[in-house]
Amino acid sequence: MNGEGNPLALEDLVRLGRKPRALTIGNFDGVHCGHQALLKALASYAGRAGLARCAVTFHPHPASIVAPERAPRLLTSLEDRVALLRHFGADEVVVLRFDESLARMDPARFATEILSQALGAQHVVIGDNFRFGNKQAGTAALLRDLGGALNFSVDVVPLAHWRGLPVSSSEIRRLLLAGNVARAARLLGRPHALKGSIVHGRGVGSKQTVPTLNLAPVEEVVPANGVYVTRTYDAEHGIAYPSITNVGIRPTFEDGHPERSIETFLLGPLLAEPARIELQFLHWIRAERKFENPELLRAQILRDAARAQAYHRRAMKWRPEACVFQNASAE
Repeated sequence: MNGEGNPLALEDLVRLGRKPRALTIGNFDGVHCGHQALLKALASYAGRAGLARCAVTFHPHPASIVAPERAPRLLTSLEDRVALLRHFGADEVVVLRFDESLARMDPARFATEILSQALGAQHVVIGDNFRFGNKQAGTAALLRDLGGALNFSVDVVPLAHWRGLPVSSSEIRRLLLAGNVARAARLLGRPHALKGSIVHGRGVGSKQTVPTLNLAPVEEVVPANGVYVTRTYDAEHGIAYPSITNVGIRPTFEDGHPERSIETFLLGPLLAEPARIELQFLHWIRAERKFENPELLRAQILRDAARAQAYHRRAMKWRPEACVFQNASAE
């Protein structure tokens, strides 16, 4: 069902085929630990009731339609969002095309025509901050009332916290844009990753410092400028490399037209030439800065590489801390 992430318009919902389902609904950008809690609650209920587990999400992000000036940059592509929702337990993923028609739909009509009639909801799992319908008038309490009239139950999962931080897509964006990739990984339940094609740079690194892979990322949220411990995956050849990555404008070689780049130095021999890579951000090393000459920069890169090697030796394999949730009322 729509598992490739092709958004469905309202009139297309009839193609899905109505059947009894347990649903969870949300934007699910990042599919972070809070979203994973919703999917766990969904799986628990659906397993007991013998229902299909269905995740309903939206594309494009609703804010891009109702408030374009406030639309956030996204943590994951739609393709990866669908894959992650399936990985964490959804049997089906429905991607609703968010447009003016859907934005204007009042909460009662959304619950009746989409959740009940089109999708056959018997149970719905939402976060306590979930809003739906025209001008976000629909609340968790209203959905419970509507569900009572439409014969589906509603489970409201409290907002998750980790060490006092709210587990939310906006908080993860804030952490990444501050360079705090390690803490963002705790909230995501995995390292933040960029995926994209390898592009040709200006060749300065291989001649004057160290050879790098230059990434053209698909994801919109790129961590703050700086140097990071990373892990680089070449999915085509099934190879993972420890690495360090510089995000920034390369001030040592700045020529008056700085462009932001993402350059990765592999801490080992290149075993196959990749066309695309996935770059996982593990740990902040230092801020980007300008050096007097390429030789000084190269020496610093080698010191950064030594620190990254030590990090990778300690970690060996990144194992995320189990997502630990605290209700907001316990804070």
